[in-house]
Amino acid sequence: MSRSKDATIHIVEKKLLSDNWYHLHKVTFDYTGANGVTHRLDREVYDRGNGATILLYDPARDVVVLVRQFRIPAYLNGYSGWLIETPAGLLDGEHPEEAIRREAIEETGYQVRDVRFLFKCFMSPGAVTEVVHFFAAIIDTCDRVTEGGGLDEENEDIEVLEVPLASALAMIETGEIADGKTIMLLQWAQLNRACLH
Repeated sequence: MSRSKDATIHIVEKKLLSDNWYHLHKVTFDYTGANGVTHRLDREVYDRGNGATILLYDPARDVVVLVRQFRIPAYLNGYSGWLIETPAGLLDGEHPEEAIRREAIEETGYQVRDVRFLFKCFMSPGAVTEVVHFFAAIIDTCDRVTEGGGLDEENEDIEVLEVPLASALAMIETGEIADGKTIMLLQWAQLNRACLH
């Protein structure tokens, strides 16, 4: 039996620190481990809702459709701030598949036909509640119905990139692609290439 199954958690207090954009809480809880010892712990937890992301792959050209956009947290951590990513967004109350279809067309201009659900996971479970739903879809040039680039009312400034899959994989090694969800989807594509034709 694993030790974690023997632990008990009791929430003592959940205090709202900020609801300026999303919700930041300070959570105080008692954690009793398998050894029976209880510790009172404090953690800050950020709740921004759940999200979805998608790998758009064109097998005829062997390219993936990615986006480049500015991310202030990356900038504050010493990067240029311009990250290359798979299209993604928050669910905003929608079913994950509906949300990712909307995000794909808003960000890239590609209307997605058949969407394949792959998996879902926590991206930063030490501090963020968000679960991201991962999808993949086959596209071709006739599926591009708009220019994409994001929504003006959301101040999005998104560049659409069409990158050969092999080049995108190489960009992980060089650090040009440093976004976790994008790395996961590109590596999934490399391992499951037969499924993408």
